[in-house]
Amino acid sequence: MYSNPILQSKNLVLYIIFWIIVIGVYSGLLHYSQNVHPAAALADGIVFNLLLAGLGLALWYPAKFLTFESISFLNVLLRHTAAAVLFTTLWLIAGFVFINTILTPGQKYDVFFYDTLIWRFLIGILFYFLITSFYYVIIYYSGYHERNTKEAELKSLITEAELKSLKFQINPHFIFNSLNSMSALTTINPAKAREMILKLADFLRYTLANNTRQQNPLHEELKNIKLYLDIEKIRFEDKFEYVEEVQTECLETLVPNMILQPLVENAIKHAVYETLNKVTIKLSCIPEDQFLRIMISNNYDKDGKKKSGAGVGLQNIKNRLKLIYNMENLMSIENGEGVFTVSLFIPR
Repeated sequence: MYSNPILQSKNLVLYIIFWIIVIGVYSGLLHYSQNVHPAAALADGIVFNLLLAGLGLALWYPAKFLTFESISFLNVLLRHTAAAVLFTTLWLIAGFVFINTILTPGQKYDVFFYDTLIWRFLIGILFYFLITSFYYVIIYYSGYHERNTKEAELKSLITEAELKSLKFQINPHFIFNSLNSMSALTTINPAKAREMILKLADFLRYTLANNTRQQNPLHEELKNIKLYLDIEKIRFEDKFEYVEEVQTECLETLVPNMILQPLVENAIKHAVYETLNKVTIKLSCIPEDQFLRIMISNNYDKDGKKKSGAGVGLQNIKNRLKLIYNMENLMSIENGEGVFTVSLFIPR
């Protein structure tokens, strides 16, 4: 920001109003305290204060370029003191010459001017530092606001990058599993392999269409889960069933994109894979205070062999919830009596 902020239309109006008030007060003081004729007091006030207002606009540049970050405080103070003396001297000479050249008030005004020279000089110094200090406040506030804006933008970009990274960890994991299954089915059951390819294409088409969104209505995420389960049904047939109990008022609530599919995939991986018994995957959703509670549970074989994994899915979801809502403890896990349940708490 190198242009003077006072020159902006709104600030300029306020600046003009300020100097009109100063002219009135200044002229009144001359008339009542110094017994100066009203016309002469008004002329003196207008000339000297308009010059001060004009020269004050130029003080933006020393304030802008004499910064405390690059120069020591004492050095800045000394430079401004020298500039204040020069500024005030030019102001007084210009005002005196203008009044004597244009208005020609005569000998009496010259005597009055010299008698009041000291306090005029002090007023010039005072106004120099007041105007300069005002500019420094604007510079500091603007810089502070700009830094905060940039930090917020940077944090937003970092968060967005982290979210994208977490999201991209999900799809390859599922796709690789599906490709392996299709590879096996091509020799065993080509018809099922073809059906699975078509279902996977539908799933990927849906995923790509919604990939740029940060959030989706819950009913869209449920549609995504059903596309995923259609693929898994081809592999596992009747080894699992999917039960959905979602209250109507939950359906339009926004939830993070692709937040539920990895939980269902987790149930397939750790329950359906490892048992010969039928697994029930249940998804339920209820409003709970200021949150939407989404629960995905599945039974599993307690005596079955546990499938190892990197734990990407659950940790991924926990990290995404924290990044999106800036809140802890939005996911809970319960594991007992042969039932594994994950609960998500989505702020409404």
